[in-house]
Amino acid sequence: MELFKYKKPIPLMAKSKIFFTISIIAVLASYVLIFTKGFNLGIDFAGGTVVQVKYEGQAPIDKVREAIRSSEIFEGASVNYFGSDDEIVIKVRTSSKRLGTDIGDEARKLLQSTGKFEVRRVDMVGPKVGNELREKGIMALLLAIAGILIYVSFRFEWRFAIASVVALVHDISIAMGAIVLFNIEVNLDILAALLTILGYSLNDTIIVFDRIREGLVSVRSSKLADVIDESVTRTLSRTTLTSLTTFFVVLTLFLMGGEIIHGFSFTLLVGIIVGTYSSIFIASPLLMAMNFNVENYRKKLAEKKRREEEKARLRAMYEQGTV
Repeated sequence: MELFKYKKPIPLMAKSKIFFTISIIAVLASYVLIFTKGFNLGIDFAGGTVVQVKYEGQAPIDKVREAIRSSEIFEGASVNYFGSDDEIVIKVRTSSKRLGTDIGDEARKLLQSTGKFEVRRVDMVGPKVGNELREKGIMALLLAIAGILIYVSFRFEWRFAIASVVALVHDISIAMGAIVLFNIEVNLDILAALLTILGYSLNDTIIVFDRIREGLVSVRSSKLADVIDESVTRTLSRTTLTSLTTFFVVLTLFLMGGEIIHGFSFTLLVGIIVGTYSSIFIASPLLMAMNFNVENYRKKLAEKKRREEEKARLRAMYEQGTV
């Protein structure tokens, strides 16, 4: 912990315009990628069929591609290695042809001349189911953000709520941009990763906001920038250690977890980095951008405390029979 202790507040808010500029560029670049290149939708959302095949030795991927080329069921299919050179995955974007056919049996017949293998997995999702999953996934993200907005509004006040939601949208936007940039296949695992990013980023932001709320009372300065600098500096050691610990755990999953969770762990890596950054350099400066007034907040707290003391005094007088 000594490595991350700071004796003096770090003047982070003095550089807030630089951070905002970097974030705006990153978010705009993400949406340009999303609307121009588009997402690489997986079977879960686009509909189709996935056949995972494991060979005893190295998979003869060229022979597999040649073998499935003659089949109507696997028309337009893509064949790629899956984690190692002895395992492949065959993906077809549509599953509307010959729905009554056993895809696993068809794959075994087509590939029987390519060597010894085992069909390990066959997944099929219809286009209608894929559309429903996509709509429900988007709805889940929107409902999560709406719930967060309501929660933070009650716990703090509306300016804190707006700042936290803007930071969350910032994190999700950049994460989606990275998914498009690196052509990560979007499936239910990626949706789960995005929802996890929402929770992780919100947790960081709430901790910073809690300390800022305490600083509004304890810090002598009436300047919001000074209050934020001191409050964020106090949480920096905790934020740094927590983020590094989580980052290295997810990095281990990314490097050693295999192809199955590659997209999930990659999305989380991006989310951890961006979420930690936004809780310090985006959410907090937004309070300044929305003209949050320290003096008015302190007056509200003083008035609230006065009313509570008055209620307590009247209650005591009533209980003693003097009212």
